[in-house]
Amino acid sequence: MIRTTTLAVLLAASFSVFAAEQAKTKVDLTKAKEIAEGMCVACHGADGNSPAPANPILAGQIPEYLYKQLSNFKAVNGKPAVRNNAIMGGMVAALSDEDMKSLSVYFSQQKMKPSAAKEEKLLAEGKTLWRGGDFEKGIPACAGCHGPAGAGLPAQYPRLAGQYAEYTANQLKIFRSHERANDSEKVMRTIAGKLSDRQIDAIAEYAAGLR
Repeated sequence: MIRTTTLAVLLAASFSVFAAEQAKTKVDLTKAKEIAEGMCVACHGADGNSPAPANPILAGQIPEYLYKQLSNFKAVNGKPAVRNNAIMGGMVAALSDEDMKSLSVYFSQQKMKPSAAKEEKLLAEGKTLWRGGDFEKGIPACAGCHGPAGAGLPAQYPRLAGQYAEYTANQLKIFRSHERANDSEKVMRTIAGKLSDRQIDAIAEYAAGLR
């Protein structure tokens, strides 16, 4: 518990520094809208409301989190991207740092059209895990970092409320397999590694229904 609290404090401090730096960066929302409508629209929708559950809803997401993900998809100085994805890697290759920050702010300001929970039988289990975790398996409550209502708490943790259950479940599974490894201090890889497929699906369903 102490280690988790300390990590949260350190992460909060690092993101506060980022927020201060971001405030100094010029954000071009007009250009961001053009990029979104020309490059992002097919997978995420021009306003960040993805038409397909395989791709995340970006509208209303925390801008610092969006910027981190875009940056992690980008290969820099000949080094491989921190987050390996051929499609996203190609998309961000030509984007400048200013472009990525502008896009992050643009999508964060769009109105989210939330998904909905579909598997009713999983909701009770998902609610228990979200609010209280699983003490015997050492799984912390999701609400501890993502908030009781899934809004993200604070900027370093993404909003999960209303996100497609299919997308959330897939991300938890690739954290579990370490295919995705851009989480600070391996926090999500550690947690996901303790989750069963059913628990992952339950959490994802519950998050999809949060508002």
